[in-house]
Amino acid sequence: MNKLSRYTFFALLLLAVQTQAQQPLSANSGHSHNDYKQNIPLLRAYYAGMGSIEADVFLKDGQLFVAHELKEIKPEATLLKQYLEPLYRLYKENGNHPYKDPKLKLQLVIDVKEDYPHVLPQLLKELKPFQDMVNRPINPDAVSIVISGDMPVPANFKDYPALISFDGRPTTVYTDAELERVAMISDELTHYTVWNGKGTPTHIDEVKLKAVIDAAHQKGKPFRFWATQDSPNTWLELEKFGVDWINTDAPEKLRDFYLRKDKLTYTNPVPYPVYQPAYKVDGTAKKVKNVILLIGDGMGLAQIHAGWIANHGNLNIAMIRNSGFSQTAASNSGNTDSAAGGSAIAMGEKTNNRYIGMGPDDKKRTNLVDTLATYGLISGIISVGDITDATPAVFYAHQLDRSYSEAIAKDFLDSHVDILVGSNQKSFLQNPDQTLMTKLESKGYTLSKSIADFKQKSKGKHLVLLPDSATRPVKDGRGDMLSQSLKQTIKLLSANKKGFFIMAEGAQIDYGGHVNDLKYVVTELHDFDKMVGDALRFADQDGETLVLITADHETGGLTLLDASAAEGRIQGEFSTNDHTNIMVPVYAYGPHSGDFTGTYPNNEIFKKILRLFTAH
Repeated sequence: MNKLSRYTFFALLLLAVQTQAQQPLSANSGHSHNDYKQNIPLLRAYYAGMGSIEADVFLKDGQLFVAHELKEIKPEATLLKQYLEPLYRLYKENGNHPYKDPKLKLQLVIDVKEDYPHVLPQLLKELKPFQDMVNRPINPDAVSIVISGDMPVPANFKDYPALISFDGRPTTVYTDAELERVAMISDELTHYTVWNGKGTPTHIDEVKLKAVIDAAHQKGKPFRFWATQDSPNTWLELEKFGVDWINTDAPEKLRDFYLRKDKLTYTNPVPYPVYQPAYKVDGTAKKVKNVILLIGDGMGLAQIHAGWIANHGNLNIAMIRNSGFSQTAASNSGNTDSAAGGSAIAMGEKTNNRYIGMGPDDKKRTNLVDTLATYGLISGIISVGDITDATPAVFYAHQLDRSYSEAIAKDFLDSHVDILVGSNQKSFLQNPDQTLMTKLESKGYTLSKSIADFKQKSKGKHLVLLPDSATRPVKDGRGDMLSQSLKQTIKLLSANKKGFFIMAEGAQIDYGGHVNDLKYVVTELHDFDKMVGDALRFADQDGETLVLITADHETGGLTLLDASAAEGRIQGEFSTNDHTNIMVPVYAYGPHSGDFTGTYPNNEIFKKILRLFTAH
């Protein structure tokens, strides 16, 4: 018998099939299913680097046409014109390789829709001018020709020349000689599961899927499922099960997924400990003396949850009990940038994108730092990036465009900020106003160019201008500059009896979102979260400090896919390299933390903070 019943087949498979090691997949593991339906047959899949391209064929009037049904045949759509001739030109251009990169392979799967006894002789005739490209038994760099669909029984494989091989089926019993002619083993996914590619299949179905794949591997053959959904989650799950070919109708999407896979995955093997808050004054009506506002630039819920998973199911942020949501739209756009998003928080009014501390009427607004100064509070502004960039700048400057870095630096002269920490020395030290640093010195500011020097200071006002290398990404070795800056700023400002305000920014969560690099995002979020732990610890020691954690906007449209908190492993996908309109969370810890629950526009954060001081 050549066929087994599926029931018998599964019973045998489930006895003891061992999973074999699988090489990581790539774009060259893609199988362009029904490729002839693409608006540009062959070439879209080819330039996406697919390792397998499928063309359905019919024999009509002595020629092979590519189509799914006879009624779809078009006069110009021949196998020769759409596949063999253009593929041969590419083969020759690549120095007798399917691709310019000789490591990349290619198989052309000819799915015979009917009448294989007449189709195969015609196929061999049409292949004859291209023998050097398709004779794989002689040339290992050749394009493999694989027959699928209507094809001879295995016993008759030997009647056809070795330059063609066949697409096998898992329930077919092959002799060793017949198996030699099988290029791969394929089957329809729905024969094994009702799983539609979303989430994960049941354990029983997972065992079935792995068993059929492993059985093919034991025969030394690669495996492919067809009738699968085209989505990153499906591709991830199929790869985990062990498939060798990913069936797709979207070759470019699959290529991009695998090209960027190293930036879409991250594993943190060793978690860092988080601080356990005391909650003694959390949510009470006790007077607020100090406010520490921590802004994770570009930090949405997906970024926070990715950080939680990668830290093995723990974050300092996650220890906070009171939270709400901030709506981030700019006044002139549903989407916001850091300038408009930060300005809304800093001045209590929504404004236009790119505006720094200016209203939509192009007039200056008084920011939170200057407002709180009237109540006797002193302030510090910290960033782990360019200190003249949008988020820190909105707390001390007033400009109509965030790109006016030198003008922003000059605006610091008129600010009530007592401590400013970040990079971009050039905008201050080489400012067009050559007297800027002299004027700042006359206002009582001491210049430091390193965190080590800043930590030696015991009082006064400070301008800490770091070299750009000091604010390089965490993944490139930055260290704990952010936490050290916060702790030293708290130490200096705590001397003020009437209290202080600090804004500290995790700027580079946003940078990672813009370049769609998950490792960059998560390592920056972890660095930011460690600073959150420092702030919570101080709040517990002080008893009069409110800690707020929020974002100016979300960046990247991050979606989380496969993950394991136990392993600290996360895989995701980004929908954009820009900001999104998604609401961002607001976490609050300390006295009056309950005031920040609910959903509200981002400019309400300014008003809520101000009410804490005007109420007393």
